[in-house]
Amino acid sequence: MILSVSRRTDIPAFYSTWFLARLRAGFVDVPNPFNSHQVSRISLRPEDVDCIVFWTKNPAPLLPHLVELDAMGYRYYFQVTLTPYGRDAEPGLPEKAELVRTFQTLSSTIGREKAVWRYDPIFLTEKYTADWHEAAFRRLLGELASYTERCVISFLDLYRKTARNTKPLGLLPLTEECMEDIAARFSRAAEGSGLDLQSCSEAVDLDRYGIRHGSCIDKERIERVLGAAVDVRKDPTQRQECGCMQSVDVGQYNTCLHLCRYCYANFNADMARACMRDHHDDSTMLTGRLSLTAKVTERKVTHLKLGPLRGEAPAELSLF
Repeated sequence: MILSVSRRTDIPAFYSTWFLARLRAGFVDVPNPFNSHQVSRISLRPEDVDCIVFWTKNPAPLLPHLVELDAMGYRYYFQVTLTPYGRDAEPGLPEKAELVRTFQTLSSTIGREKAVWRYDPIFLTEKYTADWHEAAFRRLLGELASYTERCVISFLDLYRKTARNTKPLGLLPLTEECMEDIAARFSRAAEGSGLDLQSCSEAVDLDRYGIRHGSCIDKERIERVLGAAVDVRKDPTQRQECGCMQSVDVGQYNTCLHLCRYCYANFNADMARACMRDHHDDSTMLTGRLSLTAKVTERKVTHLKLGPLRGEAPAELSLF
């Protein structure tokens, strides 16, 4: 089983203590986003979790716990979103210089192949122009290129709630021509850096700029982390443009206090603050507590099928 931690919130930044407690307990309860009385109980035992994919904008609170994660036998890698926007767009984040140092520390601790840099989402305003993005990308590239192998870019998708929340920013139209212009600028900037550029969930084809369609829950990266070939299919619950492999997400919406205006996972800031107030480190759930009337269903564990990496002799397939 691949564990996604998490598309729906930033667990490393805000809930590291809770997550470590759930790992020690060996399970977590995750309510259905559309029916909170239906709860999935997901095993977190090391023998059931093949790989953890962390999504975060600030991994600092989890860094002290990585030694314990390693000792428990978990394999993992990080997707770290680091964008240069100001507090008008990302009001709850630490200073960007601090986040750069945290990324560098993470990479030095776990290896650059396990620290993926995300520059997303990209959007345009009168302030955040294509020229501004190019200059900002070049600055971050200079600070991060030695600490990662890949940068993933994506362009903002406007859902109904994100359209409402981003209204104060004054978004400008993001045409395919604009996307290609920014992609070309980023590609030129990355030449000779050794950094691989990929896109995330984009219909637009950027191959001509050396930016191929990628996947965040990435079969190739998981194989490198595990040291074994894996047989895993594309996640059927994600959008057609998404290339991610099938995974189990343990997060809950409306629980992230970064409060980024463009985020699809927070409906509004007040709801996120209320959910945070209802968080308990000793709860089996991320926010609130398990109701006596909840219908709890244990999720079946589906292990990855493992085999030898290409060019290597067959090996013992047990990970732990």
